Amino acid sequence: MWFSSSVDYFLKPLRLSAIYMGIMAKAMWEGAVLAESDKTVEVEGNQYFPPDAIRKEHFKPSDMHTVCPWKGTASYYDVEVNGKKNAGAAWYYPEPKDAAKQIKGYVAFWKGVKVEK
Repeated sequence: MWFSSSVDYFLKPLRLSAIYMGIMAKAMWEGAVLAESDKTVEVEGNQYFPPDAIRKEHFKPSDMHTVCPWKGTASYYDVEVNGKKNAGAAWYYPEPKDAAKQIKGYVAFWKGVKVEK
């Protein structure tokens, strides 16, 4: 996951890595495309997809929240495909801190969701 317990992480947090304009990225789980975009943002090795790139029929709001020291509070989605549920498999920052404002509302994945670009 994006959180590290390393002291160096807190002293020198990684910031925006890259904005992939024109390079198509796709997130898939259980054979379904969850998100697809050529406007993803990479932060700490995670591809963040714009909110309009997700296939909303696969996303259910979750009560899960975590806190990153430099990005802020993350909210989560459960991902559902063909009756299978992957709890907390997608996250986003509805109100990120200034250092992460480029990913406001953008969605990233983990827990077995495959992201390719």
